[in-house]
Amino acid sequence: MTHDESQAAMHKLIELVREREATLATAESLTGGMVGAALTEVAGISAIYRGGVIVYATDLKATLAGVPADLLADVGPVHPDTAAALASGVRERLGATYGLATTGVAGPDPQAGVEPGTVYVGVAGPTGVRVRRLSLSGDREAVRRGSVQGVFELAVELVAEEPG
Repeated sequence: MTHDESQAAMHKLIELVREREATLATAESLTGGMVGAALTEVAGISAIYRGGVIVYATDLKATLAGVPADLLADVGPVHPDTAAALASGVRERLGATYGLATTGVAGPDPQAGVEPGTVYVGVAGPTGVRVRRLSLSGDREAVRRGSVQGVFELAVELVAEEPG
């Protein structure tokens, strides 16, 4: 994973979303705002980026991003269903066409038995939700950067398949 690959995926996503006259919103856990920060470095992004929530604490995933509390109690914050609920919840709560979400363990230590580098990225759109599990290696920063790239790449796939 390189910075250039991440930038390329992000710019492709922005192009696709603009073509569809659609909007984006983000719900971030382990990335702590890196997805939103990357997007807002682009001039004119306000035309398509509604905003985002950083839901690092598990309870905030429910209260701010709309993840059902019983789901969090059953499967925890690092799970494909949680990523899907984050993406859907932020899409709905921020009134966006597409919701992007990141959740996982950046490390260096395991969290609730989940190994560092275990990440789920989710994207929700008008016709459904897609989640991908990432198994990332490297230090904390590498895992977080890889998560940003992963969610942009997944979003490109989903948006490209949506009816335009």
